Amino acid sequence: MGKKAKEPEKPSTAWQGTYGDMITLMLCFFVMLYNPTEIDVTQLATITQSLQMNETETVSGGFSLSAGRLADLGNNINSLPAVERGRSLGTAKKKAVSIFAPDVKSSKITITSDERGLVISLASDNFFEEGSADLNIEETRGTLLRLSEFFKQPELENRRFRIEGHTDSTKVPPDSKFESNWELSAARAMNVLHYLADYGAEEDRFSIAGYADTRPKFSGDTPESRAYNRRVDIIILDEGHF
Repeated sequence: MGKKAKEPEKPSTAWQGTYGDMITLMLCFFVMLYNPTEIDVTQLATITQSLQMNETETVSGGFSLSAGRLADLGNNINSLPAVERGRSLGTAKKKAVSIFAPDVKSSKITITSDERGLVISLASDNFFEEGSADLNIEETRGTLLRLSEFFKQPELENRRFRIEGHTDSTKVPPDSKFESNWELSAARAMNVLHYLADYGAEEDRFSIAGYADTRPKFSGDTPESRAYNRRVDIIILDEGHF
């Protein structure tokens, strides 16, 4: 009777531990390289807006959500200048966060972005008395000086700006010199522009608008929501909103 053949040994799995460690280290490496401040704010706002629109739409089976990469090749080539401008707006946002750090820390301004462009919101309670369009210039001169210098940055060359006045839903008192919140919101935007121009901003690159209480940031009628809704927004406009 022949000698029984020896069964081959099972392959070692020790390499799996080393392989797993390598993959983990690579993941950590790429996470360290990722810098969320370099996101193109204009493109991100566009994507967010499209997702919000799609939430309300019903897509039946058999339809594609996109036409494919090659189908829009010509449009993508034509839009390259706009992409470059979007990058410059992202750079401008990072610079704004740095320049206005004291104002953000003291809650005088907030810096955000949406489909319109880069939005610098002036907290109305810091800049104006309630029901008034007269700037508290002694308290806000430093902020306005920094704003006027910011609009001269090379990243904002050929950009246009819009100053939007907003109020809360409280009606103006009967003895007010303003007939309604429409006049009050427009006067606040206009006065901000006058001071920025006095401090060296190029007045012909600006436009103003007054929205009264028609575009609140927060719903509800609490003191906190009203305080947030009373504001002046200065918008570095995206090209599509000139």
